[in-house]
This record gives sequence, structure tokens and C-alpha cells, in this order.
Amino acid sequence: MSQNPDTDTIDTLAGIGPGSALARLRAQRPQVREFLQGSDDALLRPTDWADLPAVEREAVALRVAVLNHSEKLAARHRAALQKLDVDQATLQQIEAPKPSVAPRLKALLAHTDLLTLRPRDAKPAHLQALRDQGLSDRAIVSLAQLVSYASFQVRLLAGLKALAGEAA
Repeated sequence: MSQNPDTDTIDTLAGIGPGSALARLRAQRPQVREFLQGSDDALLRPTDWADLPAVEREAVALRVAVLNHSEKLAARHRAALQKLDVDQATLQQIEAPKPSVAPRLKALLAHTDLLTLRPRDAKPAHLQALRDQGLSDRAIVSLAQLVSYASFQVRLLAGLKALAGEAA
């Protein structure tokens, strides 16, 4: 499923080395590893971008990481955005409490904030702001999946960090 079978994003972000207690624990569920990496690939490097390009996807993932105070995850998405030639001022705005960015990115980040910080407040009417910026229904679904996945990564990394402390 992964584009590169030697790459495991979670192992990399969590600093899990080969043969470590956490590596052995994760090896007990090879399908979970495969599906997690497949989700990472599908949401951040899809074959069909569904009207949501790489810069926007990485910006959303960075925003989720920042809102959840996940520095390792934030560093990953900052680096990806830098590789996509996003300037430092824009990076800072993506991370700012009230981003001053182009209207489409502003709508994406506002929806990311809503789904990340106040998911119970999300209503169908909130989708109109995304449609007004030209997002298709497929792109809106991809956005929601990406926010959910990045939020899951934050929790998974926190859990693995706690387990690593117990294994030490």
C-alpha cells in the first residue's frame, strides 16, 4: 500500500528504532501498520488530488498539529511545505491564531479549526464557506478525512511516547 515499503511515518515521527520494544509491539499488527501508512499516502500523496492540492493538504495537517501542540508532526508538515516552496511568512500565518492568508486557505484553516477544536459545533451550513471557495464535495470529504487522520496521528504519537516511557 505504501509508496515506499521502507517508509513508516509513525516509526519515523515516534523515533521507533528497529528491534526496540515499540517496534516489536507495532510488528504484532502488521496490517495496522500497512493501513496507517496507506492512509498517510492516500491523504498526503494521493493519485487523485480531488481538487485539494499538496500545499493545502500540508497546510491543513500542519494546522492540526499546531492546534494539538504536536511538534514532531508540525515539523514534518512545515518541512513538506518548505519543499513545496511555501515562504516563511505564509508558514507563520498558517500557525497563527488568526491566519491572514488567501481566502481559500483561510476557509480551509477555519474549517480545520472547527473540526479540530469544536467538532460538535460543525453543521452542514459550515460547508458552504468551503464551496464558496471552489471546493468540490470530494475535496470537502478529503479535507475532513485529512483532519481526522492528522488528529489520530497526534493521539497515536502521544500514546507511543507514553509507552516508550514505560519501556525505558
